[in-house]
Amino acid sequence: MKRPNILLIYTDQQRWDAMGVNGNTDIQTPNLDRLSNKGINFDHYFVQNPVCMPSRVSFLTGQYPSTLGITHMGVPVPEDFMTLPKLLHNSGYHAANIGKLHFLPHANRDHREIHPDYGFDHLEISDEPGCYEDAYRAWVRMEAPDQLDHLSLGLPPLSEHWHQMMGVKDGVHHPDERFPKHPIAFSGKDEYTHTAWVASRSIQYMSERAREGNPFLCIAGIYSPHSPWVAPQRFLDLYDPDQITLPSFPPEADEKRNENHYSDRELRLARQGYYGMVSEVDHHVGRMLDALEKLGIADETIVVFTSDHGEWLGEHLRYGKSYPGHDCVSRVPLLMHIPGKESGRRVSNIVEGVDVLPTLLEACGVPTPPHLQGQSLYPVFCGGETPDKSVALMEATGWKMIRSADYRYIAHDDGREFLYDLDAEWGEYRDVSQDANNALIEHRHLLIKRLIEMERPKKRIWGY
Repeated sequence: MKRPNILLIYTDQQRWDAMGVNGNTDIQTPNLDRLSNKGINFDHYFVQNPVCMPSRVSFLTGQYPSTLGITHMGVPVPEDFMTLPKLLHNSGYHAANIGKLHFLPHANRDHREIHPDYGFDHLEISDEPGCYEDAYRAWVRMEAPDQLDHLSLGLPPLSEHWHQMMGVKDGVHHPDERFPKHPIAFSGKDEYTHTAWVASRSIQYMSERAREGNPFLCIAGIYSPHSPWVAPQRFLDLYDPDQITLPSFPPEADEKRNENHYSDRELRLARQGYYGMVSEVDHHVGRMLDALEKLGIADETIVVFTSDHGEWLGEHLRYGKSYPGHDCVSRVPLLMHIPGKESGRRVSNIVEGVDVLPTLLEACGVPTPPHLQGQSLYPVFCGGETPDKSVALMEATGWKMIRSADYRYIAHDDGREFLYDLDAEWGEYRDVSQDANNALIEHRHLLIKRLIEMERPKKRIWGY
């Protein structure tokens, strides 16, 4: 029997509730809802780090950030790391990453240079939309050079600093306003956004591989809905900001809001932009799902949809993502469709990013190496039980956090610790570590237990 293909659609900064199927009545995501109905929706899925690089390398190696030694941004991923494409290679897979990978720092490199392959056979890397001369701009220059000045969403501050220090003059046109708290309509043609490019090139790649007949792994690395919130006007127009539901705040946070900071208007506009980007993603997810049908390989292709972390989106009076990994940051979508297996089911057990890689290997009939630290979810698709994880672990430089069914516990390297009762009113906002002694002791124990469980000592070759 032919091994299944894998289409892994990997967005950036998408909260778990940024899908209609996960209970958001404001957002329009018909294609993601359709994918959920075709597969299994793991609605308590947590990533292992709250920022891009450590989360992504953990996900694509099936190991925790501390095991890899990458617990913060700016650490280049070593080229010898055992990634998913390398694990599939011996079983005949051809592998591509199109769009964002983010295994190297962005700011201080020339994106025209050859990128390390990390086991991929085909790479079209564009880690941020249009602000560097990279695969995205090269494609638009070939297809529609008149669109080049519309592509950049803004040069990140550290990149701007590096350009000034090194005297880099790349000739890329950047907008004046960077990371505003309101939506911006993409000024070019809709078919030349970064998300449209990722989808178009992924479809082209899958078409070519379908003709070859051998199994493939295609990672579609989509930058959206990462800020700034830029999307074609037709997707922004899906949302009337005055009708968007606002988050609620405890009194101590609400009193810090004013017309200049986290006002109702600002929060509504931020959501309009964010939701517009998600709806554009959804549109192109639909294009990729339709392409699988047209190519005749939908029944031979595993489809995964997930993200590297979430977004505060004004909750906790913050935007972006980072410490301490509240649910809106650590909990992201995970939709998985495996042809011929169980579908239309929701699983609310705790699962982790490190669980996806062993799941894919088992589903493809590939041996699971002992160094992997996750648990395969494949038995769930065969009518079995979900792995019974008591907690999900998130770790970064200087702190570790576990998320159980009812609590979030955070321990710092200086001895500080915090406990949040997620079942209590405003539970994500209020530390109860001084008031819940039994729960505090229990979660210390759960963290220690997880740290012991995740150890993978080197394999010995003899008794001594």
